Amino acid sequence: MKVHLRTLGCRLNQSEMDTMARQLRQQGHEIVDDPTQADAVVVNTCAVTQDATRTNRLTVRELHRANTVAPITVTGCYAQIAPAELQVLPGVARIVDNLHKDTLVEMLTGQPVAPFEIEPIERDQRPGTYGRTRAFVKVQDGCDNACTFCVTTIARGAGRSRALDEIVNEIRYLHALGYREAVLTGVHLGSYGHDRGERDGLAQLVRAILADTDMPRLRLSSLEPWDLAPDFFDLWQNRRLCRHLHLPLQSGCDATLKRMLRRTTPAQFRALMQAARERIPGARITTDIIVGFPGETDTEFDTSLAFIEEMNFAGMHVFRYSKRPGTAAARMRNHVSEDVKKQRSARLLALAEAGERRFCERFAGHTLAVLWENIAGATDAGFMNVGYTDNYIRAHCIHPRVLTDHITPARLEQYADGQMKATPVLDFA
Repeated sequence: MKVHLRTLGCRLNQSEMDTMARQLRQQGHEIVDDPTQADAVVVNTCAVTQDATRTNRLTVRELHRANTVAPITVTGCYAQIAPAELQVLPGVARIVDNLHKDTLVEMLTGQPVAPFEIEPIERDQRPGTYGRTRAFVKVQDGCDNACTFCVTTIARGAGRSRALDEIVNEIRYLHALGYREAVLTGVHLGSYGHDRGERDGLAQLVRAILADTDMPRLRLSSLEPWDLAPDFFDLWQNRRLCRHLHLPLQSGCDATLKRMLRRTTPAQFRALMQAARERIPGARITTDIIVGFPGETDTEFDTSLAFIEEMNFAGMHVFRYSKRPGTAAARMRNHVSEDVKKQRSARLLALAEAGERRFCERFAGHTLAVLWENIAGATDAGFMNVGYTDNYIRAHCIHPRVLTDHITPARLEQYADGQMKATPVLDFA
């Protein structure tokens, strides 16, 4: 059977689809990039904003128009909170909620999913096959927080962690296939182990991976600031742990944070940033910001903007508040107009771009290790290689060889269009 997999939304969704792809190939099925060639289609959806839900519906319709015969299986957060809206779309044959997503492949093929073995699928699973040499590894699901804007707790359920040994074995497996970096993902990554009473569960997991696998790079995805103590950053004494922290702030105004039920204050966040920068030289710290949260006045926004400028983030994801069904914020008073949201968003996006440029330009003239991830094209001079430093600076170079899946030192030279021009300074045989 030929299967087309389409992922929308977060890295956790991508991790889940990567796992499904490996399971399908192990059963002897083929993953196809072109939906017109598929016998079946799977869509992993997102529900974080209204725009995301519209994109889900448009994607399903487009896939059905491309292939009117292949049945479409829809899963993910939108399938969890609004299955009726998806069920009526053309081509949709099955809705699988998040709690049963792990059994989706078995439902689709009628074949039990066996434990991974390297040999039967080694060639098809090599990194770079799908334009990425980093492997996203889901270590936990669900969230026990109560942020008033977020539909994820509704869509994903309570926090639950995978077994540590299972994760370590998966990363060993991925390294044996040739992957050079593992990215740990979860809905609430910092809560790993909390459901088992392990308050420092994530630190234990990171130490185990670094001690018991040979994966050259380990990267952490988004971490809520209240999950981290200053000594957590001591883990970065191991150079294999990538120097990139994504710490969602959401607002730099204490009053707004209280309405959001965020478990941090600007003062606490400032102290955390200081501790991270002291312990991890050269770290890139990025964040998420919501503008136009219900009740956000001009004064609150200006307070938030001033704090964000002070934090000097090296990049930001900026979201205009989106009313989500079933959340407390949707029932709040004093919703902000879309025009005001757009104006505030534009100011923060300009700030985000300037922060990213400022951070990257700090490293002009420095030599950093780059994991080359894909090819963006070719010229008469060679291949256009694209990759990332450990502190998540996007680098590109033109080289006579395809560098994909190699880590090489590279001299960073000039920033433009969100990336640094680089020159590899040490070739490989």
